[in-house]
Amino acid sequence: MMRRYAMLMGSYMGGFLILKFAFFPLGLSYPFLSLLFAAMTLCVPFMGYAYLRLYRDKVCGGSIGVLHAWATHILLYFYAALLAALPHYLYFRFIDRGLIADSYQTQWEQIQQAGGSEVSSLAPMMEESLQTLHTLTPLDWTLNLLSSDVMAGVLLGLPVALVVRRKRIEPKN
Repeated sequence: MMRRYAMLMGSYMGGFLILKFAFFPLGLSYPFLSLLFAAMTLCVPFMGYAYLRLYRDKVCGGSIGVLHAWATHILLYFYAALLAALPHYLYFRFIDRGLIADSYQTQWEQIQQAGGSEVSSLAPMMEESLQTLHTLTPLDWTLNLLSSDVMAGVLLGLPVALVVRRKRIEPKN
């Protein structure tokens, strides 16, 4: 039952992650959409909490242990990340064509022109990072996003599980 619920709620969260991701490349050109992307990113842990609480109340009869809640939360994020991985790959394979890396390169050049000595100390590290961004394949981008989404589920899962847990109350005779 846990896997079925995690798949269902993970598909809802995966749809949200796909919608959220659409605002990321658009946010590079339109700052409001970048702000919307950040706000939606902050909503994801609260969605995980709401889904886990719903699972506790509707499926588990109002009580759930920490490990059970944590495992459900991890599965929820895993299925959401897995669902979002295909649109991520399709975006980086057919649409992006280096747009994100080029945008960061342009932003770095603007910062260098406006900055002073503080910026020059960061130059070697930033140049190396930008060079790495340009060499990433669509599969590299996709696997990076997939693993970061799953790790977010693992790391956020324990505090959420601690908040959601509730022991079964035994009736007194």
